[in-house]
Amino acid sequence: DPLLPAEGGEGRRAPFLLRALRIAVVVCLYWFTSIAMVFLNKYLLDSPSLRLDAPIFVTFFQCALTAALCLGLSLGASCGPPCSGLPALRLDPKVSRSVLPLSAVFIGMVTSNNLCLKYVGVAFYNVGRSLTTVFNVLLSYFLLKQTTSLYALLACGVIIGGFWLGVDQEGAEGTLSWTGIFFGILASLCVSLNAIYTKKVLPVVDGSIWRLTFYNNINACVLFFPLMMLLGEFRTLYNFDKLGNPSFWGMMTLGGVFGFAIGYVTGLQIKFTSPLTHNVSGTAKACAQTVLAVIYFEETKSLLWWTSNLMVLGGSFAYTWVKGLEMRKVQEDPNVKSSERNETGV
Repeated sequence: DPLLPAEGGEGRRAPFLLRALRIAVVVCLYWFTSIAMVFLNKYLLDSPSLRLDAPIFVTFFQCALTAALCLGLSLGASCGPPCSGLPALRLDPKVSRSVLPLSAVFIGMVTSNNLCLKYVGVAFYNVGRSLTTVFNVLLSYFLLKQTTSLYALLACGVIIGGFWLGVDQEGAEGTLSWTGIFFGILASLCVSLNAIYTKKVLPVVDGSIWRLTFYNNINACVLFFPLMMLLGEFRTLYNFDKLGNPSFWGMMTLGGVFGFAIGYVTGLQIKFTSPLTHNVSGTAKACAQTVLAVIYFEETKSLLWWTSNLMVLGGSFAYTWVKGLEMRKVQEDPNVKSSERNETGV
């Protein structure tokens, strides 16, 4: 990649200032895209001015737009840069059926994420779905038979403590939604399952995340239709007074574009930094997002409420740091047993 520093020879390496500036731009792009997507989705799902009670439709539209963008960019691959590196996409029913189990988990993940955001505030959203790391450890043990170090388990304990303290403080302030908590826990579980099933399904699409994204979203669009019928969302849309409003569709399209872009900028951040730095950046982004939400919605939070957020963020950072050190130890020590190598993959 011409944008990455060359590995051979200092003369070919990009200047430090240029590399630092490039990393800063990528990190800022990730922060902006991720935070903007959360605020846009909150508006679409729970805005008093919009009054649209159709969260499955909002999720369906975003999946449909993502699939359309994937197909459109793939068709543009023959036109040269910047799309020349993208694989051609075509719908293969056999591959679609093979991806279907992952698609079911994917639907659970995106739907529960949006439903959690609908019922809880943006400020509490990070805490409400903070148990992903804990589910990673549990599922890795029960499904993959991988153990976790004591320090990583202690970090998970801090996250759980922060989660319960946050729930307690939301209840004390009268803003607790048990429905939102339920979907937050379900979202955390589905995110963990999605990571495990993605590894299993990737060989079906020749290891291409691009193809997997396309098939996932196509399958999701098909499966969302009976859900929308069952929940009566077509009737809700028929009676929706802003259905013909261009500004509504503009916001819907913008939310879908940000939903599509988050996968790309996440990959960019990992590419130009590292998986460890990406996790640290995501933790810092969550902190900034919480502060921005409190300021934007003019909320007043107690000291214990802020403590719960710090516990979740601190526990997440500590877990990432511990796993990073363990992975570095595995890479540097060629005599590490295979069982210990598996342990660091949690």
